[in-house]
Amino acid sequence: MNDTIAMPDRDTVLCMSLSGRPSNIGTRFHNFLYRELALNYFYKAFTTTDLPAAIGGVRALGVRGCAISMPFKEAVIELVDVMEPSATAIDSVNTIVNVDGVLHAYNTDYAAVASLLASNEVDPALPAAVAGSGGMAKAVVAALRDRGCADVTVVARNAEAGTALAGQYGFRHSTTAPDGARVLVNATPVGMAGGPAADDLSFPAALIEAADTVFDVVAMPPETPLVRAGRAAGTTVITGAEVIALQAAEQFVLYTGVRPDPDLVRRASEYSRS
Repeated sequence: MNDTIAMPDRDTVLCMSLSGRPSNIGTRFHNFLYRELALNYFYKAFTTTDLPAAIGGVRALGVRGCAISMPFKEAVIELVDVMEPSATAIDSVNTIVNVDGVLHAYNTDYAAVASLLASNEVDPALPAAVAGSGGMAKAVVAALRDRGCADVTVVARNAEAGTALAGQYGFRHSTTAPDGARVLVNATPVGMAGGPAADDLSFPAALIEAADTVFDVVAMPPETPLVRAGRAAGTTVITGAEVIALQAAEQFVLYTGVRPDPDLVRRASEYSRS
């Protein structure tokens, strides 16, 4: 496939992402779809040490859409103008749409996680453990609740945040994963390429070996230590790359007003990881 991306011109609509550790997955995904659908859009990934200034730039420069990744999903809330229902429901933002200088905040993570839990037939009767208490963990815990899961433990070192998240849904908080957990979800940066815990597992090896489902929201690398361990154990594995594809497809619709067909989304996802 021709990898050439058309350079922006004066009429190009700009979209971007903000992440603690940017990857090229979203960039390749969105630019692939722009090219295939002949849309004069351009997407670029950024990081920042000054979130208010970066969001101010989105507003001032007329950037149409901005994807928000860890660790900014909660901090950005006070910087937007309108919290749409998908973001308000879980108090977490992963998408900003700029409408004539008014910043609307959405969350497409929840829909992606809920879809993957359903398509992988995750058993709601099994005890689940979610590592993390930030914005992505909020989407995961809400999706597990709506899947019908009643036995969920939020595993977080931050006791205040972990207890608050668990209590919101009638679940429990712990600083360690319970021995009986059979659905394991990592919603922390553990295992993320380039991070301080890039080679670490978010759950003990014994728990992974006994798990029914292992789910890692980290997308880079495509095969994290947790994903690799889950596959070696023969469990059902759900990857961060799958989350990225589904949530990015919904972001694409919000940015462009165009819904690509499922086959094109699949091709964009494959291209983004190639």
